[in-house]
Amino acid sequence: MTVTQDRPVTYAKMRGVVSFFSALLKGKKVGFLHKLASTQQLYQRLDAQKILRRKEKEQKLMESSVSTETSEVKPSDFDYLKVIGRGSFGKVLLARHRKQGGYYAVKVLQKQMIVKRKEQKHVMVERSVLQKALLHPFLVGLHFSFQTPNTLFFVLDYVNGGELFYHLQREGSFPEHRSVFYAAEMAMALGYLHSLEIVYRDLKPENILLDSEGHVKLTDFGLCKEGVAVGGIMHTFCGTPEYLAPEVLQGHPYSRAVDWWGLGAVLFEMLYGLPPFYSRSKAKMFENILYAPLKLHNKASLAARSLLGGLLERDVSKRLGSSRDLVELQEHPLFCTINWDDLLARKVIPPFIPEVTGPCDISYIDSAFTQQPVPVSANEWCQPGGASEAFPGFSFMNPEEYMSAPLVS
Repeated sequence: MTVTQDRPVTYAKMRGVVSFFSALLKGKKVGFLHKLASTQQLYQRLDAQKILRRKEKEQKLMESSVSTETSEVKPSDFDYLKVIGRGSFGKVLLARHRKQGGYYAVKVLQKQMIVKRKEQKHVMVERSVLQKALLHPFLVGLHFSFQTPNTLFFVLDYVNGGELFYHLQREGSFPEHRSVFYAAEMAMALGYLHSLEIVYRDLKPENILLDSEGHVKLTDFGLCKEGVAVGGIMHTFCGTPEYLAPEVLQGHPYSRAVDWWGLGAVLFEMLYGLPPFYSRSKAKMFENILYAPLKLHNKASLAARSLLGGLLERDVSKRLGSSRDLVELQEHPLFCTINWDDLLARKVIPPFIPEVTGPCDISYIDSAFTQQPVPVSANEWCQPGGASEAFPGFSFMNPEEYMSAPLVS
């Protein structure tokens, strides 16, 4: 897993731009109304017993997991090898467990910065969603979370096939069959989160990783919203400018259909090389999202253009996925060749397989990160003082993974 720097506009600045832009738009008529999503039947093409077994296994993991501040995992349990990413509150390090020998991405967050920016809630939501998403093949998994007086640690799957953003920068765009494969795996991940009443809200190429076999892994769950049942609505303004759904941009109540707009924006970028309404001017881009016609060139097939038109529909009541969620996408002609059971079981061979030699291969990770110095010692994370009281219940251990791992001498 890698974490990149945020694009230049911060959320705080973006809110200011939107407030200013909204004032400019005052008096303009926006031509859509949206209905809330009706009853859904997620994963109807998947075997019901399979889903039930997965849910039962997940529940047992949650019930048996260590979720207490007395977790035995500590910073000194790991050797920290490379810096592989950087975020708003700290770094992501490639680490090797000293006893088990496994390789992980360890996300190290500074409590003081989180508290100063009042982001405790987002951090705790990320920890909660990571725990719930343990069993899905297209979501980054959590192995441990723990804290010291000054620092929070997420010990995550190490995914070293590169960000989708990295590959798009290098290649410009993808062939349609490759784009469809990634979109299908992303759709299954989003549909699974929706089935757990979680809305992702920040789908973008920087948050989509490829593993060493070429499969998708969604990461960074800090903007997720939990407890959003069928027909539920949200109000918080959040996301990344290029991928904002129009209802979010306008400050209207919105539903889980924002994730399907996000999937449409990412699919458009994979096929055409830029987000659908992109402009260097943020104000112009916001205006494009609300009013500009969707331009679909013949580079993509008729089926692909049909799917993009359905996902990037401003009228939420008409947007593909707004009624029956994932099932609507699975029935679209663009995915007619996809065997969804085989896809979920990772039996479909990815169209692109990263050339990595092993877990220490960092060739797909930006050298701007890997050339940074690794902290000399875990001791610097264990100094007295801090903000432990702001993160109760943060620690977690996945006992199934922990107990089954072979020891390395």
